Amino acid sequence: MNTKERILEAALVLFNDRGERNVTTNHIAAHLGISPGNLYYHFRNKSEIVYEIYLEYERLVDQTLEVPTDHELTIEDKANYLEAIFEGMWVFRFLHRDLAYFLESDDRLIERYSEFSQRCLENVGSIYYGLRRSNIIDISDQEITALAINSWLVATSWATYLRTADYDPKLEDQITRDRLRRGIYQVFALEKPYLNEHVKEEVERVQLSFLEK
Repeated sequence: MNTKERILEAALVLFNDRGERNVTTNHIAAHLGISPGNLYYHFRNKSEIVYEIYLEYERLVDQTLEVPTDHELTIEDKANYLEAIFEGMWVFRFLHRDLAYFLESDDRLIERYSEFSQRCLENVGSIYYGLRRSNIIDISDQEITALAINSWLVATSWATYLRTADYDPKLEDQITRDRLRRGIYQVFALEKPYLNEHVKEEVERVQLSFLEK
């Protein structure tokens, strides 16, 4: 791993643990045991680091939402999609804690995020089309568009929900892996009205497995 990669890895750890606004470039350099000048050789400022980390997150999601071409989609595939998406949200959770703040702070981010969101909606729609072809859901084209939007809204807003409406005063950090994974249950709930009868029992079993323990 080269120095640039080490900086990004350390920054992600510190941003997740302390919050991006509480971490300076000096903190990152000290964490790595390198000089601030060495860090600035690779990144002009902290915004550059945040942007590069965001690009890593974007690449992860793009890869996750690829629809397989070698088999029809299954319920297990759908669960795996959601697990991977929410695990990515956990790994890059600092972004989701303060997404609006980051988008307002960097014009490059808001432009990329807008394009990224549209791409994700198209990919999520492709997944629903695949589930329809597999006879798992019975849904119109118009309803697929609406369901893709609603699913994306639930997923991307879940961290905010945990920090606000579902605030738990006993927790130092409102976003834990288990609480975040509970969002998968909610996405499955959106899809229930469209399930074909022969898969309802299996889908409910999978859905219940994502409730917080």
